[in-house]
Amino acid sequence: METLLLWLFYISTFYAFIPGIISRIFGYRVFRRGIGVKDFALTFDDGPDPQYTPKLLDLLNKYNAKATFFVVGSHAERYPELIRRMHAEGHLIGIHNYVHKSNWLMRPGTVCKQIQRTDDIIYGITGERSTYYRPPWGIVNLFDFSKRRHVKIVLWSAMFGDWRTNLGVDRLTEKMLARLNPGEVMLLHDCGLTLGADPEAPEQMLAALERTLEEAKVRGLNSIRVDEMIKAAEKSSLARMSFSKRLLVGLWLLWERCFHFLFRLRTVSPALPFLHYRLRAYQGHSVSLDDGTTLSKGDQVIELHIDNHQLFELGMQSRSAAQLAIRMIRRMDKDMPYLAEIIAGDDALSEAKALYGISMINRGPEKFGFTVKDMPKGLFASLTKFYLSILLSVIHPAGGARLKERSEALVPKIIVMPVSQLLDSYGQKCTGAKLHRRQAAGPEHEEDMAEAELPGAHAH
Repeated sequence: METLLLWLFYISTFYAFIPGIISRIFGYRVFRRGIGVKDFALTFDDGPDPQYTPKLLDLLNKYNAKATFFVVGSHAERYPELIRRMHAEGHLIGIHNYVHKSNWLMRPGTVCKQIQRTDDIIYGITGERSTYYRPPWGIVNLFDFSKRRHVKIVLWSAMFGDWRTNLGVDRLTEKMLARLNPGEVMLLHDCGLTLGADPEAPEQMLAALERTLEEAKVRGLNSIRVDEMIKAAEKSSLARMSFSKRLLVGLWLLWERCFHFLFRLRTVSPALPFLHYRLRAYQGHSVSLDDGTTLSKGDQVIELHIDNHQLFELGMQSRSAAQLAIRMIRRMDKDMPYLAEIIAGDDALSEAKALYGISMINRGPEKFGFTVKDMPKGLFASLTKFYLSILLSVIHPAGGARLKERSEALVPKIIVMPVSQLLDSYGQKCTGAKLHRRQAAGPEHEEDMAEAELPGAHAH
C-alpha cells in the first residue's frame, strides 16, 4: 500500500505539479503577459451564460473593447447564439474544455477529446477553428505541453477572485485598477456556475469592469484580443530569447517578488510600479552629503529600488542603450515628485536623513539631485557588482556584449540625496496632486531626445 501511494505521488508530481510550477513561474510554453505600451487584454472564463454574457457584450461594445472568451464547450453547445454574437462583434473565442474539470484529474487522451469536442462546437457555430486554450484553473499537465503545435496555452498575469461575492464591488474595482497596466492579461468570469463560485458574482464583476473600462479610457489604454497581444509579443526580443535566458529572467523576477515580501517594500506608483522604497537604518561607512551633514551608521535612510519587471520590459522595448536610458529617466522624473509628496505626508519618512541607493553606470542620477559616491571596497561591493553585471546583461539591449565593451565602467556606486533637498526641489511641484493621474501618462517618442547613459540599475 505504501509503495502504491509513493508511486502515485511520483506520478502526480511529474504529471501535474512540476509542469504547473514551470509554466506558472517561467512561462514555459504558455502565454501569460504581453509587452504593449497602450494595450491590455480582458479574458473571460466559464461562459457563456444567458444572464451575464449578453450584459458583458453590451458593456464591451459601449467602450469599444475587444476581449477573449474561453468558453466551456457544454455551455457553448447550449447557447450557440451567444457564441455567434461574440464572433460577430469581433471577440476571440478560446477553449476551456467541454466540461469544467481539472486536467490533473483527466488522462491525456480525455483532455484531447475535451479540447477537440469544444473546438468542433465553436467551428460548427462560427465556421472558424479555435487555436487558443486555457485549461480550467490554469492547471496544466505534462502532456499539455505536447499539444502546443495544435493550441496555444494562455494563462494570465492578473487574477482578482471575482468569482466570490464577498469581495464586493469596491474592493474588486480597487484590485482591477491596481493591475490596469499595459501588457496585463486579466482573468475574469462571466459565469458563476462553476464549483466554488457564487452564482451572482458576475453581477459584481460587471459593475467593477465598467469602472475599470472608464479609467482605462481616461488613461488611453485599450483592451485587445489575446491573439493580437501574442503577435506583438512574438515580434519582440523576448520571444527570441534562449530557454536558458528565459529561465534566468524567471528566477530573477521570482527573486524580485521574494525580496519585496521579505523587506516590505512600498511602491510610489502601485498601478504602474517603477520606484520602490523602504525605511531602514543605514549600515555603511560615513558619507558626506551636499548639505554639509554626514550620513552615519544608524541614521534612518529611505532606500530606493527600481522595479525589476518594469526594468526588464523597458529593456526589451528599447532599441538602444540611449533609448533605454531616456525611458528610465522619464519614468524616474514622473515618480520623484510623488515620492516627495509621500515623504512629506509621513512623519517617519520625513525624519529620515537621506535617500539612498546603489547604482551601476552613473550618468543620470545627478539630474534628480543625487550625489554619486564610490562604494568602499569589500565583499559587499564585489557581490553587488556581480549581481548588477548579471542584471545589466539581462535587461540591456546589447546584452552581454555591453559587459565586454565597458567592463571597466561597471562599478557599483552609492547615490545619495538629503531628504530635505528632495522636499525643497519637488515639494511645490506635487502639492495637491492626485496620485492616480500619474498613471495616465504613457511612454512618449524618445527618438528626438539627446543620447544619455543608462542611469543605473538599483541592487536588490
